Amino acid sequence: MKLRIKNGRVIDPKNKVDAARDVFIADNKIAALDRAPDGFQADRTIDASNLVVCPGLIDLSARLREPGFEYKATLESEMLAAVAGGVTSLVCPPDTDPPLDEPGLVEMLKHRAKSLNQARVYPLGALTQGLRGERLTEMAELTDAGCVAFSQADVPLRDAAVLLRAMQYAATFGFSVWLRPENGSLARGGVAHDGEVATRLGLATIPVCAETVALATMLLLARETGAKLHLCRLSSAAGVEMIRVAKRDGLSITCDIAINHAHLCENDIGFFDSNCHLSPPLRSAADRDALRAALQDGTIDAICSDHTPVDDDAKQLPFAEAEIGATGLELLLPLTLKWARESGIPLTTALAKITSEPAQIIGLAADRASGQSAGQLGVGAAADICIFDPALRWKVEAKALKSQGKNTPFIGQEMLGKVRYTLVNGEVVREPA
Repeated sequence: MKLRIKNGRVIDPKNKVDAARDVFIADNKIAALDRAPDGFQADRTIDASNLVVCPGLIDLSARLREPGFEYKATLESEMLAAVAGGVTSLVCPPDTDPPLDEPGLVEMLKHRAKSLNQARVYPLGALTQGLRGERLTEMAELTDAGCVAFSQADVPLRDAAVLLRAMQYAATFGFSVWLRPENGSLARGGVAHDGEVATRLGLATIPVCAETVALATMLLLARETGAKLHLCRLSSAAGVEMIRVAKRDGLSITCDIAINHAHLCENDIGFFDSNCHLSPPLRSAADRDALRAALQDGTIDAICSDHTPVDDDAKQLPFAEAEIGATGLELLLPLTLKWARESGIPLTTALAKITSEPAQIIGLAADRASGQSAGQLGVGAAADICIFDPALRWKVEAKALKSQGKNTPFIGQEMLGKVRYTLVNGEVVREPA
């Protein structure tokens, strides 16, 4: 199908475009911008007047709950949530049941996702068998099956010798290692940031040093091995400063934060709001502000949703017993826009954190498998596109969310900016009813 998207404000951070242009799509790719190719006849035209046309969003952490946790969410429901949020590519962690430590499991997930013809799914392979932190997985076989990197998800790797071997192996073959810095011993039993709120509420705590101790080990081993390291979901000012120093010293690393941590802090727990039971925990207001500043100065490379759908029964429990996580695929865009407005950030800069920068981290900037590039709207790139209304106000209501998980701290809050159309591979997969 040949499509024309007319009258839109095209924002393409990768190619430094922010201008009123038409977009022409043919053979599932961007065929031209501004002027139609010779002989182009559109089968369909989308009028994007007063709308922003940008690359499809790329989410670096979205749990799809398959296989093993279908009672929390299904692939069908979460793929609908993804395209409703303008997300056209997403990375899923390996902490499924069983974990993604076998090629057959990865191939099955990829096949299921592709058959739904919605967002593109890029699995992370388990770094160790069963995520037990003992024996390394067959990384080469998992890469052939479709894994883009290797991770322990939120399971701490207690043995530094195992992590050293994993990073040595990954460095030898050019594989990426994605780690969330948290020392399991220091975090054990904790549910909230070690601050005034947890003290007042009598909650067991997770100190900032649980992040920084683990982060120090990871950075030292990355320097020792030369492994490609991506650090997931930083939460503290101290952690950010360690990243800033490491980058200044020339260490080739990348990092992200969850969008919730750019807006919320320990005070938002209020009186035991279990929707704010997150991992890592919401930290102090000073930590939150440091994360926002690090996004602005480029120390933090990308923003993810950390989408973690949880069934209602698991959230309607006392704070310390409630299951960790929040749904986020449908809120990634409006919350990123909110950060940009509040921080005075140009829209192009903000969108880069959820398009071109994540594409670079995953290796989709020039996707070897398809010969296409993602996270941009350059001619020849895959026609994965998000079209949104930056001025549309809407309220977050549980019943309106496409995700099977309705657990978010932002229920009842007003958002500004909403997706109108989502295109994947040149096909419209989301549009106004």
